[in-house]
Amino acid sequence: MRTELISIPTETVPLDGALHRPDGKISGAVLLFHGNTMNFYVGAPRFLPPALTELGYACLAFNRRGHDILSIRDSRAAEGAAFQLTREGIDDNATAARWMAAQGFPPPVVIGHSNGGMLAVPHIAAHPGTPAAVLLSAHGGGKDGVRASSAAGLMAADRLDALTEQAHRMVAEGRGKELMLMPGWWYVISAESFIDRANEMPSTLDLAPKIRCPVLYIRGDQESAATYPAEAFQARAGGPCEVQIVPNCDHFYKGREDTVTGRVVSWLRKTLPGTV
Repeated sequence: MRTELISIPTETVPLDGALHRPDGKISGAVLLFHGNTMNFYVGAPRFLPPALTELGYACLAFNRRGHDILSIRDSRAAEGAAFQLTREGIDDNATAARWMAAQGFPPPVVIGHSNGGMLAVPHIAAHPGTPAAVLLSAHGGGKDGVRASSAAGLMAADRLDALTEQAHRMVAEGRGKELMLMPGWWYVISAESFIDRANEMPSTLDLAPKIRCPVLYIRGDQESAATYPAEAFQARAGGPCEVQIVPNCDHFYKGREDTVTGRVVSWLRKTLPGTV
């Protein structure tokens, strides 16, 4: 494949990423949405493009404005997932799709991992021309998402009520962009981002009936079905949905990248035979 580093402007910081083109004829396109606090060069956005380009897909892997946890760009001003807002994540995905269309690519298959999978669902609902989607351990989102992740020891862990009160107080005092420490992943977050995550995340299951394109929903067997609701999504989906559980597999597919890649490639060959 041939890889080009790209940068897509937004009203604030640009979306940096990599456009991977097949060496031969382009027969389709893929948008890759990374997981929370991850980026375009780790995880699925890194290990899938070599196989996808062999099928003839041009692949765009890009950073949302909420990439990594904290980062800097061309100054010491901080950016990253600690400051992310749900509306910005949704807008970033739409901006990337418009950029691909402007380059002349056909409507892309959408592949999202974890939080990227959750954000893929409202994106697909708003883009009914999406030919197919792969949800890789997409979490359920929704207004109970922060409480559920905290109960699992992440985010606010056992300090949820205290940190929620602190975040609301900071926002009321005009300090919404200031950072607070959390006892669990992702360890640090702005007050306004904390409140946004608790109140603005879309629900994967509520949106499932609006998803009419074919979907492959993958989950590792070491992951919770309650947190990553593949079967519940399948039952509610507005179109065909295939669920695959990968054995001996964690949330990040560590050591199982080839297996996950093989399943994605096999499903795309079967589902979109005219484009691969």
